Amino acid sequence: MEKVFRGFYTRGRCFAGTAGCVLLLLCTANTVLVQADTYEDWQRMRDIPRSGYVANRAGSRIEIDGRLDDAAWREAVWSDRFQDIEGTVKPRPRFDTRVKMLWDRKYLYIGAFLPDPHIWGTLTEHDSVIFHDNDFEVFIDPDADNHEYYEFEINALNTGWDLFLDKPYKDSGKADNGWEIPGLKTAIHIEGTLNDPSDIDQYWSVEIAIPWKALNRHAHHRYPPSAGEQWRINFSRVQWQTTVEDGKYKKVPDVREDNWVWSPQGIIDMHRPEKWGTVQFSTQQEGTVGLNPDMTENARKMLMEIYHKQRANHRKTGAWWTTLEQLGIDSAKAAGVVIEQTEAGYRAKISLADGRTACVTQDSRLRIK
Repeated sequence: MEKVFRGFYTRGRCFAGTAGCVLLLLCTANTVLVQADTYEDWQRMRDIPRSGYVANRAGSRIEIDGRLDDAAWREAVWSDRFQDIEGTVKPRPRFDTRVKMLWDRKYLYIGAFLPDPHIWGTLTEHDSVIFHDNDFEVFIDPDADNHEYYEFEINALNTGWDLFLDKPYKDSGKADNGWEIPGLKTAIHIEGTLNDPSDIDQYWSVEIAIPWKALNRHAHHRYPPSAGEQWRINFSRVQWQTTVEDGKYKKVPDVREDNWVWSPQGIIDMHRPEKWGTVQFSTQQEGTVGLNPDMTENARKMLMEIYHKQRANHRKTGAWWTTLEQLGIDSAKAAGVVIEQTEAGYRAKISLADGRTACVTQDSRLRIK
């Protein structure tokens, strides 16, 4: 048995079609706790490779029905399989998960394939904390500065949660749950039966169309992207272990959720944009092109090393280091790093070979100018 749930969002409300009826779901606010952060966290994150994907331009119309069977989708390649959020130090996920991406003049398209023998969902109110169900999540930082990024979560009932963050929680960032995605299109296709433990399901698939216009405010880029442009994006799948009681799915008590992601973070925290994957946009409609190397990657890693060492010292002493000798990073001096004091804290800078400058500040914002 198969089911399709479609939805669209407008003026902060969600109209979701299911079982032949239309439900009006009003938005609610939610609170997310600030994440801890240590230099040891960064050591686990630092050397994990960043995943990459080249998103082709859609060569034909895409119908948002959750099935991912349009001609344009058939031409798109699947991503690598998702890994545990902590990377290869953890076992391979129980179920394979993959994504595809396409784009055109109006939309960024995302398709996800999520095998699951027991598909369930409970949350039906827009802007609920969706990861309390099994879900699929999207994170987008258009200009790769670790700030001003977007998050969208969706469950098997096609219930969505869209929010904007000015900066990561660890840097005292605040989630704007009032932010909406005008013109967003989503659909879920289920190959199986939803909330029915009596049988074995096959998979659910997610189809999302995000208007470029909705991302433009904080993208600091023209839209749609130009050929070769690269954004930082990541995807996550939250999967809870369940049992069956009285004919209904119940979460296994005292067992935390699994977090499976496209580009591993190294720690259990999706809000580390510096480790999100690279998505490169191509005007090609068929075939594949290579992912261009990011010539700023080494400078970015060096600056984030400085940022995390500075945070560790500031947490301990309440002060920011002002010299490379205090930091104790020999390679920083060789790279020509300069540290400047600012009213808010500090700025660390590296001159790049192409004449630009990479800099990071005490709140993790990393810019290339």
